[in-house]
Amino acid sequence: MNNQRGVAISGLLLWGFVIVFVALLGMKVVPEYMDYFKILKSVKSISAGASGQTVHEIREAFDRYADVNYLAIIKGTDLDISKEGNDVVIAFAYERRIPLFYNVSLLIDFHGSSSGH
Repeated sequence: MNNQRGVAISGLLLWGFVIVFVALLGMKVVPEYMDYFKILKSVKSISAGASGQTVHEIREAFDRYADVNYLAIIKGTDLDISKEGNDVVIAFAYERRIPLFYNVSLLIDFHGSSSGH
């Protein structure tokens, strides 16, 4: 007696659907995280060289970074700039709503700081 081996068409369709769904979700979410890490990198590099600069100069420096990196998510006015000891700490927070399909969307809250907290 020969035993058949392989995948049934229903299993193939189910796994195909799962793979396509995960791929589409990844294609919509990954660019948002890439933008978050660009903002975080910009904030950390500005904070490292911000000693002696005013809040206005720091915000303008971030706006220049945002223009170069094509970041329209937040502006320099959205940054929370403070001083801890001798270090300038730049923090930001924003949320992104990613439409998935029909009336279902994914909401992600992004928070970051140059101090790493």
